[in-house]
Amino acid sequence: MISGLTAAVAALLCTALLTPVVRAAVLRAGARGRGTRPARTPHLGGIAVAVGTLAAVGAGPVLGLAGLGDGVGPLIGAAGAVALLGLAADLRPLGARVRIGVQTAAATVVVALASGLSPGPGALAVLWIVLVTNAFSLLDASDGAMGTVAAVTALGLAVCAIADALPGLALLLSVLAASLTGFLLHNWHPARIVLGHCGSLFTGFLLASAAVLVHTEADPARAAASLFALTAVVLADAVLVLVSRRRAGRALADGAADHIAHRLRRGGLTVPGTAVVLGTAALAGTLTALLVHDGRLAPPAVLPLVLGAAVAVVLLLKVPVYGDEALRTESAPDAAPEGAPA
Repeated sequence: MISGLTAAVAALLCTALLTPVVRAAVLRAGARGRGTRPARTPHLGGIAVAVGTLAAVGAGPVLGLAGLGDGVGPLIGAAGAVALLGLAADLRPLGARVRIGVQTAAATVVVALASGLSPGPGALAVLWIVLVTNAFSLLDASDGAMGTVAAVTALGLAVCAIADALPGLALLLSVLAASLTGFLLHNWHPARIVLGHCGSLFTGFLLASAAVLVHTEADPARAAASLFALTAVVLADAVLVLVSRRRAGRALADGAADHIAHRLRRGGLTVPGTAVVLGTAALAGTLTALLVHDGRLAPPAVLPLVLGAAVAVVLLLKVPVYGDEALRTESAPDAAPEGAPA
């Protein structure tokens, strides 16, 4: 326990200290984000999150944590590959086929080597991992929003892993939550740096894959209910964006201020307030998932979450986000960068 706490603290400090170094390097190189903040807030902050997480976990033997358990090694390797994919996408646009192909290959490695699932359920798990990975990437569209939701989700999954006697996975998730917390010190509004594809894809992939590994022993109904509750916020955002752009006749890959965060701000919330609201919603989903996973609640207990997410999507679709009004929002001082589909 003490060694695990030491690893988490090390990850938090490493990320908090490395993030401004990355920011300074990005600014010196003249590379800026592709978002809509003033002067285009530097991206590549995900480098600090990935390095902080992997370095703290890699220091396990030094901290007396050599036995991370089966499955954690392949997950760490696959997540590292996804982080490199995201870094490449941050530096130079990559085609959708390349991005999805690498993510699918990485998810297949995790499912094949660590989950023990049969081919049918394994294929569904791979598809789900890729879907959730990109949903988390999409949520990275407002200061502090994605980091807050992801940190809450990581802590919830860590508790599930502890309950299932998966200490290595619990350590990895706790370290990830700590790294995201360290990054949020620089990403809270007004953000001085953003995650970029490197950080959002790395984080989304780790969370999606860990969620699958935690639920491999659960019955299908309980696993499906818990997985939905854990990812209700990011899935609602993805559905909202996809439906909105399709109805507007816009290409799905086109960036726009049409995410949950943007629409909540049009409703009067501040940027920090939006992050808090989304984090609170993620906490509600995570607590529900924990109770379902632990058997304290039956799978139908997630139905209020399903209904709430559906109602939220329907109501938020009514908020205008395109046209002249959207252009004015995108040029506003607190406008957030677009987390383009990855």
